[in-house]
Amino acid sequence: MTDRRIAICTAVLLVATCVGTTAAQDLTPMEMLGKHLFFDQNLSTPPGQSCAVCHAPEVGFTGPDSEVNAHEAIYEGAVLGRFGNRKPPSAAYGGDSPVMYFDEDEGLWIGGMFWDGRATGWTLDDPLAEQALGPFLNPLEQNNPNARLVCFKVARSAYAPLYEAVFGQPVDFMQNVAQTYVNIGRAISAYEHSDEVNPFTSKYDYYLDGLVDLTVQEAWGLALFEDEDKGNCAACHLSQPGLGGEPPLFTDFTYDNLGVPRNPENPFYDMPRKWNPAGYDWVDLGLGGFLAGTALYADYAPENYGKHKVPTLRNVDKRPYPEFVKAYAHNGFFKSLEEITHFYNTRDIPEENWPEPEVPENVNTDELGDLGLSLDEEAAIVAFMKTLSDGYVLP
Repeated sequence: MTDRRIAICTAVLLVATCVGTTAAQDLTPMEMLGKHLFFDQNLSTPPGQSCAVCHAPEVGFTGPDSEVNAHEAIYEGAVLGRFGNRKPPSAAYGGDSPVMYFDEDEGLWIGGMFWDGRATGWTLDDPLAEQALGPFLNPLEQNNPNARLVCFKVARSAYAPLYEAVFGQPVDFMQNVAQTYVNIGRAISAYEHSDEVNPFTSKYDYYLDGLVDLTVQEAWGLALFEDEDKGNCAACHLSQPGLGGEPPLFTDFTYDNLGVPRNPENPFYDMPRKWNPAGYDWVDLGLGGFLAGTALYADYAPENYGKHKVPTLRNVDKRPYPEFVKAYAHNGFFKSLEEITHFYNTRDIPEENWPEPEVPENVNTDELGDLGLSLDEEAAIVAFMKTLSDGYVLP
């Protein structure tokens, strides 16, 4: 195990013991089981990589290593030297993503999980549960050879009695592996749906509740964020409560090609041909790549090449200390909120000299690229987005 990985694992273990101490007392047995699974570093082969290694609570349930985020942005799997192809998205505030469907009126795919939507929910009717099961068997992530081994490890864990209490039977890794494996996914989904993972405790939440005021700059940023003629960020990152008063999730669960350049430090380019036959010529086709591999929806693929899921902006700036680097976009090309906001504003201005999009087809030129925002307006939008971090302490 590398020094960096030891440091990450140690930090994750420390966080696992203290995060949400009060909230954990309110977890249901199902949610508590999911939490044990989420933080269990024995559920990889070799042991050492839990879900939380790439989705850590102290950074909003995304990548917790500042050095990794500042460069490759893609995290190493359980096997040293193996890397996936995208940065970890947040594991929080995604549970309401619907089962993937095509909206005929809007001409858009909506729902599912993963950056490319491949955890559709078509099998379990729960995209989050399907997503939770993917990394266990991915050789570039947790690297288990089969579901039975995962179930066996759970059966030998200290929390196996909790599994039995929740599902009414012991962990079955012999006769009904398929159902046991589904149960594991549903438990992790339950935890990722819980108030501990989605507490809605940001300054903006308290502002919506009338408990705190935004600063002048933050309020200006919110106005720009929602202004259809200026930032227009809320077109995809919904910022107002739902019809029933539900807190906004800052995503509409759609997919978009923002024209993001390729990340030249992406380690997936150097993966063996077994996992990346194209080498440095590999292109991330996103949703279109997933649809191309389906039997029913391959015809939709070309118009969705390069599109990735619109992420929540909740906790978009949550970090353990001010100098901590977070990476943005599906491949981590951007290294600050200021940089990605400036890209949204100026992508199509030649003088800015942004690199070419990785996928030039289907780039969204209607809602971003040349917004005409001043630098002060960009800074105001960034200031507003910084109000979306959980854990705000009321004055």
